[in-house]
Amino acid sequence: MTRDGWLDPDEMTVWLALLAVVDRLPAAIDAQLRRDHGLTRFEYYVLAMLSEAPGDARPMTELSFMTNGSLSRLSHAVSKLESKGLTSRQPDPENGRITIVTLTTDGRRVLEAAAPSHVAEVRRLLLDHIPEDHVPELASTLRPVAQKLLGVGFGALPWEEH
Repeated sequence: MTRDGWLDPDEMTVWLALLAVVDRLPAAIDAQLRRDHGLTRFEYYVLAMLSEAPGDARPMTELSFMTNGSLSRLSHAVSKLESKGLTSRQPDPENGRITIVTLTTDGRRVLEAAAPSHVAEVRRLLLDHIPEDHVPELASTLRPVAQKLLGVGFGALPWEEH
């Protein structure tokens, strides 16, 4: 590893490959979800994160963190999902300043219908190109980067909290 201001060849390969994945994979996943299920990738992840919560409900601030979206973006997405009957919003009974988003029965039905093709697309575009025995290694390599970017230090990543 050189530290003279330039990336060495291996670092350059990692960086450019990661850029290609970060730039192209979300758009490809988004296109599949829109085409097959009428959902954006962000809307799908909102439904997915709600489905994994106790009672299928989370506070907006928690949901925002878990989906990597601003509160404004999340509010817009939840409004759209509400208009389709897939989520509902209500004030937290213990603290009226907190808004709770809940996955509806129809929301769960839509998520369960979308999940198999979404998973197949993730496998087709990403996981099928990584040797199975490398997946745990890649996960442990990317985990500290995700922790740094999400500001959780050595804490659990949002999708690891159950």
